[in-house]
Amino acid sequence: MTTTRTGSWHKHEGLILSEANGFEVVDCQACGFAHVIPLPSEADLETAYRQDYYSLEKPDYIDRYREDLDWWNIVYDRRFEFLESVLPPQRRRLLDVGSGPGLFLLRGRDRGWNVVGIEPSEQAAAHSGALGLDVRERFYDERIALSLDYFDAINLGEVLEHLPQPAQMLSLIHRQLKAEGILCVIVPNDFNPFQTILWQGLGFKPWWIAPPHHLNYFNHQSLRTLLERCGFRVIHQESTFPIDVFLLMGDNYIGDESLGRACHHRRMAFERAVTRGGGSRLLSELYSRLADLGLGREIVMFAVKS
Repeated sequence: MTTTRTGSWHKHEGLILSEANGFEVVDCQACGFAHVIPLPSEADLETAYRQDYYSLEKPDYIDRYREDLDWWNIVYDRRFEFLESVLPPQRRRLLDVGSGPGLFLLRGRDRGWNVVGIEPSEQAAAHSGALGLDVRERFYDERIALSLDYFDAINLGEVLEHLPQPAQMLSLIHRQLKAEGILCVIVPNDFNPFQTILWQGLGFKPWWIAPPHHLNYFNHQSLRTLLERCGFRVIHQESTFPIDVFLLMGDNYIGDESLGRACHHRRMAFERAVTRGGGSRLLSELYSRLADLGLGREIVMFAVKS
């Protein structure tokens, strides 16, 4: 549970929210969001994400991703539809930072976008290359940013939680966007109200705390504040499906891969059915309302370069 102790490490200070794997999670007053202390070195992270992440941490990820591709395309279409609603038709150049196996880029290419990806994982970049996509096997940094052109939109999906300096990443992206360009950010919605009920009210361990892979822990307000500090203006926010609701209904999928997969299938079935029945706009409205309540498993936030 949250403790009244405060932590301090290299000017990162705040209330200690939890501990795991030899790390403390501090609600950092200097950064404006929660993160672990101490922060891993850049060298440790490079080894983890270039070689180990998909082979050791998520060995089935790409196969499962492809199994669920029809559902992912529903998710991706809604994301592209929003971008296309706010950008004029001639502005269709997109960069995906942390592009993974490349299937978001593939969907964008199929919709007529000019797409480029940056991905540090050898396995994921190789998968993207086999799809004929322009994906650079690199970390996104100052050097690679200078070698690229400017973009109308940048996607940053499930990346900021892994970085020791997320503000530095956002500053690079701000420079990479054209005027009035759009950034889409997706991060886990951690310490959300359902998780807090399960943790502090019902005795679950805080299973979402996973250092050293997840370093930062955002909510809607802290992510918005960080984006604004880095020169962006938020124009839309949503959440994703509140998968924690299955835990509240008695389906304890934590540590149970088969049950977790079953719950995920029910979530996919719900979104497929609503979309197939013509309710895509209703789905967006539902997830926008969940965001207003701080609920949902991930945060999806669109921001314009200001």
